Amino acid sequence: MSEQRLAAEKTGAARLSVVWNVVLMFLKVGGAVLTGSVSMLSEAIHAVTDTVAAGLVFYSVRAAERPPDPRHPFGHGKWENISGTVEAVLVFVASVGITWEAVRRIIEGARVERLTWAMAVLLLASVGNWWLSNHLFRVGARTDSVALEADGHNLRVDVYTSLGVLIGLALVEITGAVVVDSVVAIGVGLLNTKVAWNISRGALGPLLDIALPEEEVRLMDRALREDRRVLGYHKLRTRRAGPFRHVDVHLFVADQLSVGEAHDVAEKAENRIREALPGVLIVTHVEPWSEQSHQEQARSLRWREQG
Repeated sequence: MSEQRLAAEKTGAARLSVVWNVVLMFLKVGGAVLTGSVSMLSEAIHAVTDTVAAGLVFYSVRAAERPPDPRHPFGHGKWENISGTVEAVLVFVASVGITWEAVRRIIEGARVERLTWAMAVLLLASVGNWWLSNHLFRVGARTDSVALEADGHNLRVDVYTSLGVLIGLALVEITGAVVVDSVVAIGVGLLNTKVAWNISRGALGPLLDIALPEEEVRLMDRALREDRRVLGYHKLRTRRAGPFRHVDVHLFVADQLSVGEAHDVAEKAENRIREALPGVLIVTHVEPWSEQSHQEQARSLRWREQG
């Protein structure tokens, strides 16, 4: 699939998320106003943050696809990571507000009504969010989009929280025990706190230029060792920015090679790494290998040492 089609698919998924979250926001806010339920209020607050987050995702996936420019020579990929971080903050703030309001209502007491409407909205939300989260996961995996995958995780948790609130409201309707409503809301708040933590872990790492996972480094290692003219490498530096992976590496080649031959070795090594990992922006530097090289350089011959 071409880069243009992948970008269009990613933007389309983000746009669909915005539209769906706007619809849910109005339905859940209406349900919270009609019922007076704090657990429904928690869903309404979460729907508002989801809508804002979906808007950020839509903007970020488009911004991340912009080509590099003189002011941003490494591109704009980190917009997706910024979006994920902001989404985590929004979810956490909403969680604190939900839990606070639920505790207050347990202490002061409250009453709820018209629960049938709220339960219908929650059932619709659960079905819709399940389908959309699966869609975002699929598109996020195909396009390597951190923002879409974070949005998918958020919506998947929304499915469980909506079902939990639905069960809680059904118990209130059956038993008349209004305190169940607040207890369920507290559970929703705590679960969303965990979601915020998980999203932030995935989004913050690339912002701090954390190295690529070891399994991806091993893929690069295998790609490099395919050419026996590459005698080793060192100074490998990797990081990620949104859907893009940045790699810098120094290659060791025999000092008898001409400049043209060394360039050919480096170019083919870059192409093999691009085939092994999508979205790689790689820079190589060629150095002559000598048995008298520094000990640190000798240690960089990873596959020679391992086997």
